[in-house]
Amino acid sequence: MTDSQNRFEQLITRLRSRYRLTPQRVELIRLIAASEGHPSAHRLYDQIKVQFPTMSLATVYKTLDLLKELGEVLEISLRDDSHYDGNKPYPHPHLICMRCQQITDGELDKAVEGILQEVETSFGFRVLKHQLDFYGICLDCQNKSE
Repeated sequence: MTDSQNRFEQLITRLRSRYRLTPQRVELIRLIAASEGHPSAHRLYDQIKVQFPTMSLATVYKTLDLLKELGEVLEISLRDDSHYDGNKPYPHPHLICMRCQQITDGELDKAVEGILQEVETSFGFRVLKHQLDFYGICLDCQNKSE
């Protein structure tokens, strides 16, 4: 079984226990499980409406909200649309290019752990959830500017 198929089964199991699984929701879950990167709700909607032309964008958002509530997707807010990480739904840094909107996962586990410990120690604040996003210009866009 592939990683995306395993992820699909995990998501289906989590949703099935609490919500009705329509064919549209199943297809959305399939797309999220197979996605590489961080698709936007609009991109997911555009892919689904080919097969389900009567599906609404609101249904996509509602399903994504359910998955967020279950801790199965991580939302990354951008200017025009939110993007979703369904394969790494746990907190991790994102590097977001302000020109091309590319989102890259940051592998900074030790650094983030250090920041969390410092926040808890310095402020007596118990962190329950965090999200660390860095906004800037990616290397590709920097090279295009030169």
